[in-house]
Amino acid sequence: MIRAWLQRLASWETFLAALTLALIGYAVAALPTFATSFNLSQAIAGVSERALIVLPMVLLIIAREIDLSVASILALASVIFGVAVAHGIPLFGAMALALAIGALCGAFNGFLVTLLGLPSLVVTLGTLAMFRGIGYMILGPDSVNEFPESFSNFGIDTVGDTLIPWTIIPFLVLAPLFALVLQASTIGRRIYAIGGNPSAALYSGVRVDRTRFALFVVSGLVCALAGIVFTARLANARADNAVGLELDVITTALLGGVSVFGGRGKLTGVLWALVLIATLRNVLGLEEIGGQAQGTIIGLLLVLTLLASNAAQRLVALARGRAARNYSGDRSSGDPPVLNTTSPT
Repeated sequence: MIRAWLQRLASWETFLAALTLALIGYAVAALPTFATSFNLSQAIAGVSERALIVLPMVLLIIAREIDLSVASILALASVIFGVAVAHGIPLFGAMALALAIGALCGAFNGFLVTLLGLPSLVVTLGTLAMFRGIGYMILGPDSVNEFPESFSNFGIDTVGDTLIPWTIIPFLVLAPLFALVLQASTIGRRIYAIGGNPSAALYSGVRVDRTRFALFVVSGLVCALAGIVFTARLANARADNAVGLELDVITTALLGGVSVFGGRGKLTGVLWALVLIATLRNVLGLEEIGGQAQGTIIGLLLVLTLLASNAAQRLVALARGRAARNYSGDRSSGDPPVLNTTSPT
């Protein structure tokens, strides 16, 4: 029991939690404006779209896939929603249309990956440009800024007298569902099996292609929802919305302990990484460090995370190799391993 407690204490999630709390402690002590209700509410609202998109991204990376087009799907859904509202389509009808477009984009990615056998990295790199290009074809450099008052209020109001903005509520609803699916369902076990060894998962009866296709559709659907939230928060629908957002999302997933090689990761660490990156961006903003410098720091964080993940994989492989050699040596000696039961002197 003590050993299990020590292992949990030394886990990556615990390290992220300690690092996040240390950063928050520094911000509270060094930046007088950090702990104000306005800043905290704005910081929570600012992470709404990233928080939503990271949920399906975690599932995709665990299944050894990736979606680089998430920000472009968000932008295209924002454009479709804005144009629909501008042409007099009722609010919920425009939302349904944007969600359908997002699911269609995800299905297109999934079709190219599962049915044509193309690498998801290459496919979504191409659709990253294609989906945003479609947004420019529809709306051009213009924007839609006129929305119903109820929708605009959703983008700026908080829940009652709390600091919680309405824009974070979709994430708070979906996060437990994604955690339940990933950690406590048959679908979650299939996703881990696919990421661990796709061939073995296929031979054990897992419908690998169908599962991966469904993950891409879910990713597109959630990205479209994030596009609606983004449009409400900024009261603006444009084709260049959320440029570069995919960097933050992928960094959050990998920093949260999701293995870039697939088959490993939990949402607990990802949530801590989400808070850490959001706090880091907020602190850098309060320190008057610009967006380009923030992007550089986040990019560096991504590189360091990949290096740490690769080093961890090598150490695990080395430890397993040594254990296998030691076991083979004991077996070849002809004698069973002997336990030392003598008391230390």
